[in-house]
Amino acid sequence: QSATVLADGKLNGGVLPRRRYTILKLPTWLCLMALTLFGVRNHCVAAEDAFANGLKAGRAGDFARATQEFQSSLAAQPASGTLLNLGLAYWRSGHVGNAILRWEQSAWLNPFDLGARNNLDFARAEMQVEPLELTWCERASTWLPTNFWAGIMCGSLWLAVGMMIVPGVLRVRKARWHQAVAALGLGVFLLSLPPNFGVITRARFGIVLEKKSPLRLTPTQEAEAVSWLTAGEPVRQLRQRGDYRFVRTAHGSGWIHHREVGFFGGPWP
Repeated sequence: QSATVLADGKLNGGVLPRRRYTILKLPTWLCLMALTLFGVRNHCVAAEDAFANGLKAGRAGDFARATQEFQSSLAAQPASGTLLNLGLAYWRSGHVGNAILRWEQSAWLNPFDLGARNNLDFARAEMQVEPLELTWCERASTWLPTNFWAGIMCGSLWLAVGMMIVPGVLRVRKARWHQAVAALGLGVFLLSLPPNFGVITRARFGIVLEKKSPLRLTPTQEAEAVSWLTAGEPVRQLRQRGDYRFVRTAHGSGWIHHREVGFFGGPWP
């Protein structure tokens, strides 16, 4: 907006208008902050509008349109509620694999959301699939939203470092409570490492999207199928080669094309 004013403004008797002079004097960081907040606000408004349109389409029974609107809202602003409703739209339109994937991602963002948990239990019972067995690190990572663990790790580390360095920088005698807080921060940091590792490994969990997806012996289109996977079946990615992912399932291990599986860590839209 300020650029438009500068480009379209006119001289008044050879003197710049006061408004233009004020804009030129604004600090660069303040302008950048204003533009950032304006962009964030636009993203939030776009996400809310698309979400409302998705709800309206879902109530009207147009689940294909609802899916598109929820995907647009998710691209603008990821949220567990959007993923929950996107999963419902996929389920109603017959895309079971995508529905289970979105509910898993909703629980990934907000493990306290009972709606996603209940939908997952119902869908697994309907499709007769079982969730993957978690390691203790992965199980611990489900106690809080995934982003929280990274925040706890960084915050506790900075707290410990700050309590050890700041008193010396400020030339203040280090007290016992400084050491106690530093020890507490270091302890929280160490305790947060296993859940953060669990978040990383859980990001490699995936859900089979298509019915009768072949689990191939080698990463090629002409490879022999070891077994056939059903939509909604969970997999754990071990490695990848080109367009194929080597995964482990309840039926064994093999290669699957990346278009036939979606992973918890994304992409989400």
